[in-house]
This record gives sequence, structure tokens and C-alpha cells, in this order.
Amino acid sequence: MTDSDGVHALDDEQCWERLRSQQLGRIVTRVGDVMDIFPVNYIVDEHTILIRTAEGSKLFELTVDDRVLFEVDDHTDDDAWSVVVRGNAHRLVHSADVARADTLGLEPWIPTLKYNYVRIQPRTVSGRAFRRAPEPDRYGIQPY
Repeated sequence: MTDSDGVHALDDEQCWERLRSQQLGRIVTRVGDVMDIFPVNYIVDEHTILIRTAEGSKLFELTVDDRVLFEVDDHTDDDAWSVVVRGNAHRLVHSADVARADTLGLEPWIPTLKYNYVRIQPRTVSGRAFRRAPEPDRYGIQPY
């Protein structure tokens, strides 16, 4: 679906294709009235998102309320896109799950020990692609 402004809704497979093409996203957590956003590197594992994290506020907040938003985007001079995953995040606790996650190649970007894998199980995935162009004349005669 494309509207006259150059915005195109992405289907599920297009969303997953774009998610697989990147390594950096943002996870949004919420505890009561407090929302936080954290940049995280990630990988797509089948149709889930896998991140690693150290002990701290991100992991604590995910255990208080497992509902999360996860967002990834990218752009060039000509186009841009954004994908949002709404889901639930759970730390991997079974040794078999952790051992499998260890084989997927998800490495921390900074030299810190991150023992905890967190899997985001999507409830919904949505995305949009945009055609980039100069802003139309705001003050001239507008077409009907």
C-alpha cells in the first residue's frame, strides 16, 4: 500500500527481511509510568529477536514487565524504512537454550561481559518504507 506521500506499508516478510539486514535496534521497556529506551545489538533467530545484556536496569525492567517495543530503521539519500516489533521479552534460563544461543554469533559491541540472552517473542510486526524527496512548497498553490 503506497499513499501519495511516498509511504509504503511493509508486509510481514518485508519487515523480517529488513530486521535481518541490520544489527542495531532499540528496545523500549516500561515499569509503571517510567519508560526507557536502550540501543542494543541483536540478531534475528527464526521469527524472534535475540539480544544479550548484562545485569542492570534493562534486565530488571524486562523482568518486571515483559511487554516491549523493538524498533529498527535505516535510510539512504533516496529512501528510508522503520520496523516496529511489539512483543514479550524473556531471559533464556534453560541451559540448552543458552547453549544454542551461544552458537548464533551474537557478540557484544563493547568489551563487557553479557551473560544474559533475552528473546523477544513478537505479537505484531509492522513497518513502513518511505521515499525521500525535498519538502513540497508549503506556501504555494497545492494540487487537489
